[in-house]
Amino acid sequence: MIEAKKIRKTFGKQVAVNDLNLHIERGMSFALLGPNGAGKTTTMRILSSLLESEGGEVRIDGQIMNRKNKKIKEELGMVSQHFSLQREMTPVEVLRLHGKLHKMKKKDMEQRINELITFAKMDKDRDKTVGNLSGGNKRKLMIIRAVMHRPKVLFLDEPTVGLDATIRRTIWDLLRKLKNEGMTIFLTTHYIEEANVLCDKIGMMSNGQIIAENSPSAFMKEIEPLVVECFDGKTTTYQYFETRNDAAQFAATENMTTLIRDSNLEDVYIKYTSEKIG
Repeated sequence: MIEAKKIRKTFGKQVAVNDLNLHIERGMSFALLGPNGAGKTTTMRILSSLLESEGGEVRIDGQIMNRKNKKIKEELGMVSQHFSLQREMTPVEVLRLHGKLHKMKKKDMEQRINELITFAKMDKDRDKTVGNLSGGNKRKLMIIRAVMHRPKVLFLDEPTVGLDATIRRTIWDLLRKLKNEGMTIFLTTHYIEEANVLCDKIGMMSNGQIIAENSPSAFMKEIEPLVVECFDGKTTTYQYFETRNDAAQFAATENMTTLIRDSNLEDVYIKYTSEKIG
């Protein structure tokens, strides 16, 4: 469905995306996971034709992706990291404008608006102005606006950034419902749990490259299930153990602050890069 071969982008002397290869199957939910500056957003912007690659090619559904290919662009939905909604408009008006821009027939457009408003559980807010919506509902509105024209692929750049944990989970529910309808979803995130909950496959990204790619469960098999964090007053180090008893025995021998916890995807990332995501 989405295939990238040796895409590359530089900004001055900085290499943002370095000959990156990627293959995502139809109906898959895929996340690029990594810290700020890893190249996630630049990669997404190239895949969605918002930014031109300096080399390589991108194909979506077998077609070469570029800014001039209007047909394939119609099959994409995009949700940016930052709010991009007209504050004086209502959700219904926002969706109607998007439908008109995509030349949807009036009957289909109005039916789709009602369907999406209910789908996002925003019936009580359909006639409020955007400026009076909560942060979570603004984000949900951006997502349903992006799928108003029934795209095949949905791109999301840090879809829950800045939202609290409860609201984040309502966004996850919305995205899971879209995936269950067969939509291919590509997102960037630095939230460990988000990638774990939403995605069939994760690409761990560092310095413009995907350094490892696997399912969340397969990644977790690469490390022991328990971690002892040791803080010496300046630096935190990590030791991994198979059993809680082994972890506790190790922690008891350390003359510093220790914390025993379950391992997570960030620990896998640290294994590959020696860097934290957050």
